[in-house]
Amino acid sequence: MTYKTLPGILAMATIVVASNILVQFLYGQWLTLGAFTYPLAFLVTDVMNRVYGAAAARRVVLAGFLAGLVCSLIGTQITGAFGPLVTWRIAIASGLAFLVAQLVDIGIFAALRGGSWWRAPLVSTLIGSLIDTMLFFSIAFSASFSFIHRATDVSWAAETLPLLGTGPVAPLWVSLAVADWAVKLSIAILALIPFRLITTRLRRSN
Repeated sequence: MTYKTLPGILAMATIVVASNILVQFLYGQWLTLGAFTYPLAFLVTDVMNRVYGAAAARRVVLAGFLAGLVCSLIGTQITGAFGPLVTWRIAIASGLAFLVAQLVDIGIFAALRGGSWWRAPLVSTLIGSLIDTMLFFSIAFSASFSFIHRATDVSWAAETLPLLGTGPVAPLWVSLAVADWAVKLSIAILALIPFRLITTRLRRSN
C-alpha cells in the first residue's frame, strides 16, 4: 500500500511546499498566488481516500503536515524587509488549520463515500476548506489570538475597511479570509473533473 500511495505523498508535499513559496507573492489586493495551489491538497486527499481508503489518506496528510512544518521552520529563520518571512503565530495557524481541516475532510468523505461519486469529495472539501480558512485567518490575524505570540505585530490586519472593498466595514483579515474561501469554493467545484478522471484511472489500474 505504501508504494501505491507514494505518488499521493509526493503530490501533497509538492503542493504544500509550492504554496508556502507562492504565498509570498500577491495576486491583486486580497489574494496571494498560494491561494490557487493550496486547495489542490484537498483533491489529493480525496483521491487517496476514494482509491485506497481513509488510513492511506491520513498518511498522505501527515506527509503534507511534515512538509509544511519544515517550510515554516525554515521561514522563521529567513528575514525579509518586514521581519521573518514566517512568524511563529502564522506557522502555528498554518499547521493547525491544515491538519484539522484535512482530517475533517477525511472523516466526512468516509461517511459519504457510499453515495453519488461527487457528493463525498464536494461536501468534504467545502467543509474542510471552510474550517481551514476560519482557523488559519482567525489564529493568524485576529486580536482574540494575540496571546499565541504577542511579539508578532499583525496590527495591519486589524485595519477596518469595506469588506472586499465594497461590503460592510470589517477588519482587513476578514476580507482576506472571504477572498481565500471564494477561491477554495471555486477550485472545489472545478476539481470534481480531475477527481473523477484520476480515481477512475487508478481504480482500473488496481
